[in-house]
Amino acid sequence: MSLTLIAAVIALVLGHVAPSLAAGVRDFSWYQRWLLWLDARFPTGFWRGRQGLVLALLPPLLVVGLFQLALAKPLLGLAGLVFGIAAVFYSWGPRDLDLDVEAIMAAADPAARVQAAARLGAASMNPASLVEAVFNTALRRWFGVLFWFLLLGPVGALLYRLSALSAEGDAADLPAETRAGAKAWLALLDWPVAQLMTLALALVGDFDTVVGAWKDNRGASFHFDANFLAAAARASVRTELADEAMDYADHGVVASGVLVTAMGELPELRDAMSLVWRILLLWLAVLALFVVAGWVG
Repeated sequence: MSLTLIAAVIALVLGHVAPSLAAGVRDFSWYQRWLLWLDARFPTGFWRGRQGLVLALLPPLLVVGLFQLALAKPLLGLAGLVFGIAAVFYSWGPRDLDLDVEAIMAAADPAARVQAAARLGAASMNPASLVEAVFNTALRRWFGVLFWFLLLGPVGALLYRLSALSAEGDAADLPAETRAGAKAWLALLDWPVAQLMTLALALVGDFDTVVGAWKDNRGASFHFDANFLAAAARASVRTELADEAMDYADHGVVASGVLVTAMGELPELRDAMSLVWRILLLWLAVLALFVVAGWVG
């Protein structure tokens, strides 16, 4: 767990202070070429079925897994630590989430703002769409990698990133059935991560609001989709904004124009990013407690 904590902090810091370095290192063009080769090599058969993604994932994951085992002991585990940090940094992102959010808020004109929102994955400038994009992007860029790295080590981090690229990234166009299988597999990987993100959101936000949205959107069932996370995020942001508006009203700020000035532009986007940061800090704090408990024990 100490490795997970260190690797996550380093990935966050480097991605924020050196985005050009991160963009240069996180190059998955080799995976795109690998998918193209598979598609040309197997015009029929297993590759074009729902389980065909196994052919794409198994070789790179096997290589990383062997390195992970080989580097676990040398130099008192230092080599494994460095390899783990490198795996998380490579699989994180690919771009820094809060820098993408800042780009939307700092855009000089509506066209630039729409373009920046598209890079975040938002379908429109609708507040609900922006909130959903922030949380879905956080799941893809941060929490999915972090969770599977915690469970499986470097091979887990790469497993999540390659699965996400296969299902909805810029990787080569997969056969229809293979793509459908990749999407189902990614939904399975996302489900426990989204559950833990929603639990953390309930703890750092309005508990009753989040739990209500979670229940209303099948969060308590075993339907492997993460729609409950987006619904809980939208409900939580609405509650946060309502509380903030009430605070301003208590201080005499009631006119709509003055209230907008006081809360700033795109308050939903700002509050969504604030909640995501709080969730991440809670995750890291829990990891730190386990690390300290291990040292004490």
